[in-house]
Amino acid sequence: MINAFAVSNYRSLKNVVSPLSGLNVVTGPNGCGKSNLYKSLRLLADTAKGNLIASIAQEGGLDYTFWAGPEKLTNSMRDGAAPIEGTAKKSNTRLRLGFVGKEFGYAISLGMPAPQGFAGHRDPSMFQFDPEIKRECIWAGDVCRPSSCLIDRVGPVVKVRSGRKWEVYNAHLNSYESILNEISDPVAVPEVHAVRQTIRHWRFYDQFRTDPQSIIRTPQIGTRTPVLDHDGHSLVAALRTIHEIGDREALYGAIEDAFPGSTINFEADASNRFVLQFLQEGLLRPLNQSELSDGTLRYLLLVAALLTQGRLPCWY
Repeated sequence: MINAFAVSNYRSLKNVVSPLSGLNVVTGPNGCGKSNLYKSLRLLADTAKGNLIASIAQEGGLDYTFWAGPEKLTNSMRDGAAPIEGTAKKSNTRLRLGFVGKEFGYAISLGMPAPQGFAGHRDPSMFQFDPEIKRECIWAGDVCRPSSCLIDRVGPVVKVRSGRKWEVYNAHLNSYESILNEISDPVAVPEVHAVRQTIRHWRFYDQFRTDPQSIIRTPQIGTRTPVLDHDGHSLVAALRTIHEIGDREALYGAIEDAFPGSTINFEADASNRFVLQFLQEGLLRPLNQSELSDGTLRYLLLVAALLTQGRLPCWY
């Protein structure tokens, strides 16, 4: 479980610290920052996959992800008594993301690099707008304190706590590489391994394609699927896994709740491609996944996502 998530200077989110429980629902009017909160979670997840810089580039670059409001918000601005006005920035802007889990907390800070040339040349680098990782920390407990910090990366230098002392683990880490990708020794630095594995188990279910050309509607080779993949391609295998080793009663109960008198069945062709059979009251033959309506297919996808997650965090 994730106990808390924090984001600072991301688009419309100036400084948000959100405690989390088993089920969390974010609501609010249009433009209040719901999507940005979700995107910042996905951005943090990309850190453990080595896709952080590429994901920021897809958003238009780090400059376009920074907080869009003034550096300081006065109380009168917050209350609407005074207009929101910008002032000259006095400090370097940093995008900060972090979370607190059951055992460890993790935070990362990104900023723009100083203008510089590249080795052996006077010309400026064409990659000078690539964001740099300024700092990363892993700590034990709910709050990052000097006494609870276990891994501290500042610029290219990574230090690891050894008893009451700090030891330099790596002094030349690339500015665009996270410790979650570059440090992989589960014995020497088990904290990095634990945080990386935690983040890699997150699932985001917001990109389900249900159009006629969607691969979800095509029979796929079935393998045991304890967790539905991000794009839902393994839907039928995931449902069959629930049927065999998961909460079968909850699966068929959810289908009955939404479609009274309906149920599902499974078939496999000679190549072990799984085909879903949706048996609906009043129809003389079952429907396969290519024939289901978008709403029915999305419902089955969400049921599979919920019933294959166990205690892992998932976002919709």
